[in-house]
Amino acid sequence: MASDRFEKVVSLAKRRGFVYPSSEIYGGLSGFWDFGPLGTELKNNIKSAWWETVVWSREDVVGLDSAIIYNPKVWEASGHTENFADPLVECKGCHQRFREDTLEKKQCPNCGGKEFTKPKMFNLMFKTYVGPVEDEEGLAYLRPETAQGIFINFQNIVNTNRLKMPFGIAQIGKAFRNEITTGNFIFRSREFEQAELEWFCHPKEADKWFKFWQKERISWYEALGMKRKSLRFREHEVTERAHYAVTAFDIEYNFPWGWGELEGIANRSDFDLKVHNLSYKDEETGEEFVPYVVEPSVGIERSAFAFLLDSYDEEGEGSKKRVVLKLHPRLAPYKVAVFPLVANKPNLVKKARGIYDSLKGEFPVAWDDRGNIGKRYFAQDEIGTPWCVTVDYDTLEDGTVTVRDRDTTKQDRIVIDDLLPYFSSKI
Repeated sequence: MASDRFEKVVSLAKRRGFVYPSSEIYGGLSGFWDFGPLGTELKNNIKSAWWETVVWSREDVVGLDSAIIYNPKVWEASGHTENFADPLVECKGCHQRFREDTLEKKQCPNCGGKEFTKPKMFNLMFKTYVGPVEDEEGLAYLRPETAQGIFINFQNIVNTNRLKMPFGIAQIGKAFRNEITTGNFIFRSREFEQAELEWFCHPKEADKWFKFWQKERISWYEALGMKRKSLRFREHEVTERAHYAVTAFDIEYNFPWGWGELEGIANRSDFDLKVHNLSYKDEETGEEFVPYVVEPSVGIERSAFAFLLDSYDEEGEGSKKRVVLKLHPRLAPYKVAVFPLVANKPNLVKKARGIYDSLKGEFPVAWDDRGNIGKRYFAQDEIGTPWCVTVDYDTLEDGTVTVRDRDTTKQDRIVIDDLLPYFSSKI
């Protein structure tokens, strides 16, 4: 059943324009994905919901947009050059390479062999070169995380914003990891977006804030409609913690293949600011110290996949069977779809077009006049549109339209002038 659900969601994502294999016309490229019109809207909605909650709703968090390529000394100081690596093994039978900890029953998923080379550590950072000559002098890396951009700008932000401890710096942006083993659709990719908050606090308060952000972050998923039973906390074993972490928990989602990381929350201690020789001075008390950092970090593509899986549902049977994405209205790519009852009646089309034009400047709105009304409803259900507005012959008489709810399929008559406040109150 779980595998069936996985295949159905992946198929829907391709068929409806959420996600495409990157470079597909040339055979694709493993670990890279392109997001179509609906996928782009979904990702933007997730990022917006994250930013509104983490940054806009708080007076103690500011934003940053740092470069993707830093001076390579950043990665030497942070420990990534030495420690950002995974164990690589090679199957002695087919010579395919894998991340050792992803192998089930220590068996090659390609040929079934059980003999592998001894693991060696493989650095996950993508190398590139800055300047016209490809030599060690120009060697640089695509960032594997957005966090370091925040740390190296810590002093700039403190100096220009007069922030007082505790405070946070947030960033959403691209990260790149040369993963040994990709898979499970967009769960593990080589190019992805991260939303990260670095919360700076006094060392004595780190544990309090760590617990605070655990509660805040899992509540965020629930507020956006994710089922609580699909979420859990899992503490990292000492052997799996990142080199900078003293404590780390994952918020895990119950994916079709089992529990997997959705978001990481780490107490990074004072490691990051200390290695960059940075500190904070309290202007009121005169105390100078190296702040501790609590970091909630989520992958946008991974959370988009979890929201798609969690909202996927099937109802009815036979010709009445419908597939519905019960996405929260804030996340749905289109908030409303507008239809004329039939497409060959100019007066209905004109009226429907007027409603469509009046709403589309407020939020994303779909227009559909193809086929019969039932098929249009089902098509919008499948992409997660919460409401459909139908202009019919009664509209021309009394100025009301039919508004159909995606989740209940209930239909109400609403006055055209009341549509915008009606939808705005629900989004």
